[in-house]
Amino acid sequence: MSLKEILPGRLGFGTAPLGNMFRAIPDEEARATVEAAWDQGIRYYDTAPFYGAGLAEERLGQVLSTKPRDAYVLSTKVGRVILDEPETDVPDFGEKGGLFEHGNPNKVLHEWTADATERSIEGSLRRMGVDRFDIVWVHDIAQDFHGDAWIQKFEEARTGAFRVLSRLRDEGVIKAWGLGVNKTEPIEMTLALDEPKPDGFLLAGRYTLLDHAHALQRLLPMAQEQNVDMVVGGPYSSGILAGGTHFEYQQAPPEIIERVNRLKTLTDKHGISIKAAALQFSLAHPAAAAVIPGATRPSRIAEDSAALHENIPAAFWTDLRAANLVSPAAPLPNGA
Repeated sequence: MSLKEILPGRLGFGTAPLGNMFRAIPDEEARATVEAAWDQGIRYYDTAPFYGAGLAEERLGQVLSTKPRDAYVLSTKVGRVILDEPETDVPDFGEKGGLFEHGNPNKVLHEWTADATERSIEGSLRRMGVDRFDIVWVHDIAQDFHGDAWIQKFEEARTGAFRVLSRLRDEGVIKAWGLGVNKTEPIEMTLALDEPKPDGFLLAGRYTLLDHAHALQRLLPMAQEQNVDMVVGGPYSSGILAGGTHFEYQQAPPEIIERVNRLKTLTDKHGISIKAAALQFSLAHPAAAAVIPGATRPSRIAEDSAALHENIPAAFWTDLRAANLVSPAAPLPNGA
């Protein structure tokens, strides 16, 4: 089953911020944000054990476990098993060091074997208080977390997580599986396999207004050929396209700030929000099934919903193309 058949709408909710990414947020604020997403009609929610060592799953589950299970679509990820013991060392998250320093203090086992995959899913179900997941992503088997060892992690997942998730899909326990990564190469390698075959992928930060050319070169043509859909994660590039200061989970460098300023000049000229331009750009690719921005404040959810439906004149996209702010190969709304 394709992701476009499974997902209930084009706007979902990404819960990495609920794991206290970048800052510690009160439980009440987290709960109010999830409730705001529900009230806005959002019915696709994505989470992961990695987000605050289970904190995001716990917070999301506090709300969703009170809703009719058939009324929403839920995805989580495998590759991290949250242990019932405190972390005594400084966690090594590769390029993402310090990302969830305000999360739960539990120790995290990073493993993509068959056994760890089943333990990860069991732990996620328990933390969330739900009886099933619709989609499961294989999380972070890529260079940004593992450096040169990422191929070894990929092979561990190929012979472990991939096979377990394929079996669960075939048995009807889950509806779909794929990769949830910040790099294109692991997805390309997976699509090149004879089997097992994923149903889709969650690509974070690699199909945004600021970073999309690489995905367009090889990955997205492969995905279209195989009818494999994409969920776009991180459409605001870690926040810099939504008024924040982070890009790629770090403080934005000067060249990115300059590019964002050029984008803002164009959005101001046409009287539109940069969030609307970001969301609608990411969804314009034929492979895109949904976009899942994250939030930690209820007001942000209303902004995302409004941005999705904001009327953007065709002239904006024409000007964007003329200013060389998008790849010539990028599909744009309104056929610009």
